[in-house]
Amino acid sequence: MSYTNFTIETDADGIALVTWDMPDKSMNVFTAEVLRELAAVNDAIVKDEAIKGVVFTSGKATFSGGADLSMIKGMFTFQAEEKKKNPETAAQKLFELCGEMTGLFRKIETSGKPWVSAINGTCMGGAFELSLACHGRVASNSKAVKIALPEVKVGIFPGAGGTQRVPRLTNAQDALQMMTTGQTLTPQRAKALGLVHELAAPEALIEAAKAMIRNGLKAVQPWDEKGFKAPGGSMWSAAGAQLWPAASGILRRETYGNYPGALAIVKCVYEGLQVPFDTALKIEQRYFTQILQTTEAFSMIRSLFVSMQELGKGARRPAGVPKSDFKHVGVIGAGFMGASIAYVTAAAGIPVTLIDRDIDAATKGKAHSEGLVKDSVAKGRMTQEKGEQLLALITPSADYADLKTSDFVVEAVFEDRKVKKDVIEAVEAVLSPDAIFASNTSTLPITGLAENSKRPAQFIGVHFFSPVEKMMLTEVILGKETGDAALARALDYIAAIKKTPIVVNDTRGFYVNRCVFRYIHEAYDMLIEGVPAVMIENVAKMAGMPVGPLSLNDEVAIDLSQKILKATVADLGEQAVDPAHLELVNKLVDDLDRRGRKNGKGFYDYPEKPAKKHIWAGLKDLYPQKPADELDVQTLKDRFLVTIALEAARTIEEGIVTDPREADVGSILGFGFAPYTGGTLSYIDGMGAKAFVALCEKLALSYGDHFAPTPLLKDMAAKGETFYGRFDPYAKVAAAA
Repeated sequence: MSYTNFTIETDADGIALVTWDMPDKSMNVFTAEVLRELAAVNDAIVKDEAIKGVVFTSGKATFSGGADLSMIKGMFTFQAEEKKKNPETAAQKLFELCGEMTGLFRKIETSGKPWVSAINGTCMGGAFELSLACHGRVASNSKAVKIALPEVKVGIFPGAGGTQRVPRLTNAQDALQMMTTGQTLTPQRAKALGLVHELAAPEALIEAAKAMIRNGLKAVQPWDEKGFKAPGGSMWSAAGAQLWPAASGILRRETYGNYPGALAIVKCVYEGLQVPFDTALKIEQRYFTQILQTTEAFSMIRSLFVSMQELGKGARRPAGVPKSDFKHVGVIGAGFMGASIAYVTAAAGIPVTLIDRDIDAATKGKAHSEGLVKDSVAKGRMTQEKGEQLLALITPSADYADLKTSDFVVEAVFEDRKVKKDVIEAVEAVLSPDAIFASNTSTLPITGLAENSKRPAQFIGVHFFSPVEKMMLTEVILGKETGDAALARALDYIAAIKKTPIVVNDTRGFYVNRCVFRYIHEAYDMLIEGVPAVMIENVAKMAGMPVGPLSLNDEVAIDLSQKILKATVADLGEQAVDPAHLELVNKLVDDLDRRGRKNGKGFYDYPEKPAKKHIWAGLKDLYPQKPADELDVQTLKDRFLVTIALEAARTIEEGIVTDPREADVGSILGFGFAPYTGGTLSYIDGMGAKAFVALCEKLALSYGDHFAPTPLLKDMAAKGETFYGRFDPYAKVAAAA
């Protein structure tokens, strides 16, 4: 029998090599077709008496990334359709669907023939769960091999036996750590945990896997043998009594109860280890069905899995524009941002010229990359040879003429219109006719900057976030005259450096910074009201934000906030800012010289290491303090999330953001907006526009008109609409087709 996605070769010893190699795919992924074929492969192997064992591997450089987008989408589509047909049986049918992969993997491990997984590259999610169902696991000792069960990061959990096999192979504490954080393991760490049996050189991987079978590998899993005991011991042992109360407490501390999928992992492991394995799989299946029906799972999967992949693959790229192949990129400004942009460009294998006012400044900028390379080499993330190759691609210069062969230039100079004007004119004097000029500005409108360009159609904004080498988001800003060629080239560049783009129209602060400063300004309001600073920071994290707003303001610099507020007044008038906010930052910056982390004092004090930063004690003396017991924590949490989501809604209403996917992904990747919500607009859609408008109106009565719902939101509430329904990105794609 022939298969589309698998090949089977049986050697003289009766060992079948099953190779997973999906046509027209760069990576193997689980689809409904793959699962059907894998079931047929298993059935054929069971029936073939000549086959004594199976080595399962990948024909691609990676093993598998897990489930395909279509499969994930299909589960939610199935759920919605079944609810329409018969709400009473919908959950049962979803339960049965959730058990299909689990049942297949169980059939493989009870087939009576030994299976060995030969892991040759990245092995994630369901692919590793399949490997765990195999009786033996051999991994390549290559640094390219990464092993993980990362499902919790998109709102679900390992639901194909992962929560039951991992804690039966390693101790429960390590199992919980791995699955509740979605951490990635090296082959060496996986072996140390007992999740992989052997490591082998890449060229010897298949032979090592076959040797396991020749040497008498049992076709029975440890948990199917009589007398099996989990490595971590009994729930009711002394070790168990120490672990389980602490595990739930640690999870609460880390997640504040915001992630149902993470809590379900703890429940699955705790309950599953107390019963026979097949019963444990049913427990996992029950919880997986339950989690799939949560708003958090739906929203996180849509934003962090589906939308992020779609945007990364160029969902907003104009059709009909040839793909760019970058031969040379220029970066103007060798400060922290420019130097970091040069680094990620060179890391993508693209030659880059780093320009500054003199060669010393440019060379200093390259030194930043040298430091990053040195650190990566020291931590084993990069070889010395790779590091040297990367650095060789960065050429410091003080001569704009060196940009004449650049096909894409990023300007990253000081946030000043005059400085940027001078740079634009100097660069355009030497640029080739079809080159694109991109300004890395964080607040200055692109249309205004493009007025200094002779080629505004080839002028675009590309806003990076610091630190560039770690932050995955890049905001692409369209000026009024920006053309499709510039947008396509910018998106191709962002794809080349492995970032996720969002495309927004021009406005002050664009999208991300508008939302970020709403978050910070709400903290200003709370401080002025007398809410204790520690409570502000802690409640923000309880709401799901990764960093408190005062700490965030210290990182971006309080004097930058002051400059932005003053620039807003200069451009739009005094009524455009809250005078109390300006008074607060003026006092901190001008009177107290508290500028943030950069000068060691802001809302926090930053003592020398090993001491840790702490809230500046003098904050409580700036405004009369309210007793913490008199403040409602839920209201404070609502204020933070609602003010940010409202700003996101305004950007949609103003036509700044046109695609809900970009608002959601941008909010999570840009500043960590409560990931469990799926992003700013999913937060609104999740509770419904009607409930959100009611919450806004309630907050507006007590805390000001900036909480007043917009006309768009009121209209959506009246019509029962959602952002993803009203601004359907897929409808645009269908219309274009």
